[in-house]
Amino acid sequence: MPRLTRRTFVSLATATGVGGSTFLDALWNRLEGSVPPVGDDGLTLQQQQAPAVVTREMITAAEKIAGLELTDAERDMMIGNLNRSLVSYTQLRAVPLPNAVPPAIQFSPIPHGRRLELPEAPANTTRRKTVQRPDTEEELAFMSVVELAELVRSRQVTAMELTRLYLGRLERYGPGLECVVTLTPERAMRQAAEADREIAAGRYKGPLHGIPWGAKDLLAVPGYPTTWGSAAHKDQVLDDTAAVVERLDAAGAILVAKLTLGALARGDFWFGGQTRNPWKTDQGSSGSSAGPGAATAAGLVGFAIGSETLGSIVSPSTRNGVTGLRPTYGRVSKHGAMTLSWSMDKLGPMCRSAEDCATVLDAIIGADPRDPTAVDAPYGWNPSRPLTSIRVGYLKAAFDEDHQTKRYDNAALAAANQLGVPLVPVALPGDLPMSAMRIILNAESAAAFDDLTRSNRDDLLTQQTPNAWPNSFRSARFIPAVEYIQANRVRTLLMQRMAEVFDAVDVFITPSFGGNVLLATNLTGHPSITMPSGFTDEGTPVSISFIGRLYGESDLCLVAHRWQETTGWHRRHPEGYQ
Repeated sequence: MPRLTRRTFVSLATATGVGGSTFLDALWNRLEGSVPPVGDDGLTLQQQQAPAVVTREMITAAEKIAGLELTDAERDMMIGNLNRSLVSYTQLRAVPLPNAVPPAIQFSPIPHGRRLELPEAPANTTRRKTVQRPDTEEELAFMSVVELAELVRSRQVTAMELTRLYLGRLERYGPGLECVVTLTPERAMRQAAEADREIAAGRYKGPLHGIPWGAKDLLAVPGYPTTWGSAAHKDQVLDDTAAVVERLDAAGAILVAKLTLGALARGDFWFGGQTRNPWKTDQGSSGSSAGPGAATAAGLVGFAIGSETLGSIVSPSTRNGVTGLRPTYGRVSKHGAMTLSWSMDKLGPMCRSAEDCATVLDAIIGADPRDPTAVDAPYGWNPSRPLTSIRVGYLKAAFDEDHQTKRYDNAALAAANQLGVPLVPVALPGDLPMSAMRIILNAESAAAFDDLTRSNRDDLLTQQTPNAWPNSFRSARFIPAVEYIQANRVRTLLMQRMAEVFDAVDVFITPSFGGNVLLATNLTGHPSITMPSGFTDEGTPVSISFIGRLYGESDLCLVAHRWQETTGWHRRHPEGYQ
């Protein structure tokens, strides 16, 4: 039999209404060499609608992935549908889809059937306390945002002084830590000069006015590269401004640097190398918010903004000994930030204290018409509020199990017992396959970077291991759509069970990586705060975490703040940077 020709293929496809000439040419080029010999006279209507690429043998092999066992008659019946689907897939792939375009499916962390009752919150307040300018610039560099704010407000320090200080430290220590992608000195000095003029004129904007900060380099800033840590995107300059950047600009904060992240928000390897832990520089700083963690710990910025999908704030906060706040999903707009997973991505502050995190969060929260998942919800941060109204629990099974940081976690729990509120034991749902739901992230991330996979530009990424993104993206192409939807249905059950946990408590303490708490709470969208809870014999930090109810960051940060006042671990800084 003669082989199907381009002319016959185009003629048949046009007759059945499939695509235009450009699309058909592209489809032919994709299929050429793989279309089995078929005679023109023997084509059925189904075969006319799509070239026969999928065969019975392919379906048999794919059944194992789909969890099916079919008969030959059933396989033969599917062939036409699957070959027509190939045409649909190719049509869809021909549509340009920038990373910022979301799917027409919106995740909400509020469980179905639950009405979230959020009391009206009082006005946010930031504590003002007597602060004197320290004797050395090194001491100044490690002061908290709240302390720096008072120095700026009282005009003991100018925004220009702070900006020069942090830019100098970024230039001096940034290369060794490999934590800086791009410095922004022109923008920073312009902002600092404006801040000093405003403050001198009595137009003080609040506690972030004049405070230099660093952005994880997945936040778009016009005029500067937004590299996503990826060699495939290292020359990318976006015209947009991330919503978080806009809001910090409005608060008077000063952007001094775009900081490293593991390529496409995984790990601490980026196209320039591996970001280092300032406590132990032969060790990576963990990821993916590697640069924000290292720079904040080493006193190179006043604070930083990181992001988390599955541990990317918790893990580098642990490794670098900083305090990282992962807000409730939808609390902070993701507009202008790289998308990895539409239903799991979250942006949050990485600072030197819980009080700082609460202060920064106040400036960046709120609804945004450009991000349909971003919502307005009461906040009401007040560091002077008593803890008596807050119900606190502890994740009993996670503390009971034998694990590497058990002695530190037990000490952290003992400190929590000194806060003056009873601790109630709580448990995560134990009857749901938590790890299995990770395919949600795998499928969404593969879709977000589908063009990178299909163009083979994934070869440009530094990491090419079985656990790295290129292999993950390719593997995710074989996740059945039905299983992705089923995983999200199980996720609904998880959200309902987690809501029951928070019927009993407002906040609970847990080992940062205890049980499945990290995956579970990222899937449900609950907020967390991670803080140093001690140091190993090597001198490296360990951490503890608190988890809060949905939109309950004010309670969460208050409990964490009081715990830090009791323990003081957050006041230690790595040697060599002081």
